[in-house]
Amino acid sequence: MGFWSDVRADLHVPVECDPAARGPIDVILSYPGFHAIVAHRIIHRIHRAHVPLLPRFLSNLVRFATGIEIHPAARIGRHFFIDHGMGVVIGETAVVGERVTLYKGVTLGGTSLGHGKRHPTIGNDVHIGTNASVLGAIVVGDGARIGAGSVVVHDVPAGATVVGIPARIVQQPGVTVPPSQTLVEMPDPTGAIIQQLAERVELLERKLAEIGVPTQPARAPAVNSAIFDDVSPAI
Repeated sequence: MGFWSDVRADLHVPVECDPAARGPIDVILSYPGFHAIVAHRIIHRIHRAHVPLLPRFLSNLVRFATGIEIHPAARIGRHFFIDHGMGVVIGETAVVGERVTLYKGVTLGGTSLGHGKRHPTIGNDVHIGTNASVLGAIVVGDGARIGAGSVVVHDVPAGATVVGIPARIVQQPGVTVPPSQTLVEMPDPTGAIIQQLAERVELLERKLAEIGVPTQPARAPAVNSAIFDDVSPAI
């Protein structure tokens, strides 16, 4: 497909799907996600022409202007939409399919310092939620959904929904996911400390009771309410 065909396809998505968009002119003037993808399509062509240094320099300028960092070598399909894109990072060997939507803070990153494929491959019709991280040379299947804040380090089947750290499948077409697997347990360090303290207090009270030391707190002395009888309530 040609450059202008790709740009029209990218413009179509926010105009048709984002309720906040007030038409194509609004998107062209004020959507940094659209600015970033249009710039990337130009920079990617310069990169493919083997022009040295210039693609990385231009992508850094786009990062400064939009808050979105896309490596010049990343391959991105049509109808691509970055909504509220501040902090989005797409790595060098990432491959993104068509009709993919990313939200603020998404990272398509690598887990290896070696050369070769080290960033994810995203299928078609995928939605990746706010601040999600998809790491490594993994594959996210067509139609998958990745929940906000998730950290994905394994392949995601087509049509599946994953959430959590690390991400786990909570919904998949044609597959019954056990309730224990859909439950994403989040650590509560404060609750754990309080539970440990409660257990410690209970142990100490038992030890004190064994040696005859009362463990009930002393009652506070009664307050003579008569001293307040002459005090009129404030109005």
